[in-house]
Amino acid sequence: MRLPARASAAALSAATALTLATACNMLPDEAPDATAPYAGLTAPEVTNKALAATRAAKSVRMTVRTTTPEGPMEAYVATDIRGECTVTLSMGAAGTMELVRTGGTVRTRSDAAMLRSASPPQAKNLTGRWVKPATADRHAKLAERYCDRETFFGGLAPKTGTARKKWTSTASGARALTVTGRTDDGKWTADIATEGRPFLLKLRLTPSHPQGAPERDTARTAPVTVEFSEFDKPFKATRPKP
Repeated sequence: MRLPARASAAALSAATALTLATACNMLPDEAPDATAPYAGLTAPEVTNKALAATRAAKSVRMTVRTTTPEGPMEAYVATDIRGECTVTLSMGAAGTMELVRTGGTVRTRSDAAMLRSASPPQAKNLTGRWVKPATADRHAKLAERYCDRETFFGGLAPKTGTARKKWTSTASGARALTVTGRTDDGKWTADIATEGRPFLLKLRLTPSHPQGAPERDTARTAPVTVEFSEFDKPFKATRPKP
């Protein structure tokens, strides 16, 4: 099975293109809270604090999930503020790739299925070996894109505008603030921590699927979920031996 670069890149670009408001008037549930931890802050102000805190974290883990025409895709990412990074990209039957970026050097290791799906197909004797990826290796390009936090946050801060919020609970039972809104082509939801620093816990984008859109365009409208965890935890990317 082949992983279409345009499909996954489109899903990633969709996450990057989120805008956090379209309305012009403040709604009742967008009024500033009177209690901690966000006393006196509107939903857009809280969202900006979450973006700033998450971008500034010394390190963070991210789990990205979406769907391509070939099936589900998951990326497990660990990265620090210097750009050091590790990624495990799983494409189900299309295979799995590991990527390590350290000191400006990128190395990848793929299983047999991922090598078979590469374009052009890689030699069998590369299975399980750490190698410098070829310039045309679309799997490596996709995996490395997930190393950059700005991919997810860069376009958000200048477009916050207004947003709606409500209090919720996370899967672990912790209290969280959920901010919701719409984009030009769908809707988004963000969970923000209410204990400690205001880190972004989860970002979900659900693009709309225009009626009559070709099936091949499904990847462009597949939901994207990004979960953030282990902020500021010690992390070190070690350059693998060939």
